[in-house]
Amino acid sequence: MIPEIDVRGCIARKIWEDTLVFSFEADEGLLDIPFVKFAGPVRAELTYRIADDESVGVEGTLAFTLQGSCSRCLEEASSDIVYRAEGTFVRGESDGEAYGYTNGRISLEEFLRDAVMFALPARLLCKSCEQWEKE
Repeated sequence: MIPEIDVRGCIARKIWEDTLVFSFEADEGLLDIPFVKFAGPVRAELTYRIADDESVGVEGTLAFTLQGSCSRCLEEASSDIVYRAEGTFVRGESDGEAYGYTNGRISLEEFLRDAVMFALPARLLCKSCEQWEKE
């Protein structure tokens, strides 16, 4: 389950920074590589910081494994992906550069969906094809 950030609650308790550690199932629809799937949940470790204007900066690491057929030779392949994600949330509507939040609560779902999408490689290669491409 993806936690929410209760900005109002944090401000009331004078918590300006905290860390969230959790796992969630990624949307298989994000995968554009044939015969590839997520081999388990995405693990997230995110730190958030609340600024004076109640904007919230979120940064951290997402880690997951892709498993399936090599995009080149169709042999079994897997790849461990670690991605550094960061984003900003502002009160109100999204402005195209920052995510928006309302009622003092931040839903991380769109941010995490975007981060997983940006972390995905264009293709999955087995170790042999990976080595062949480097030469």
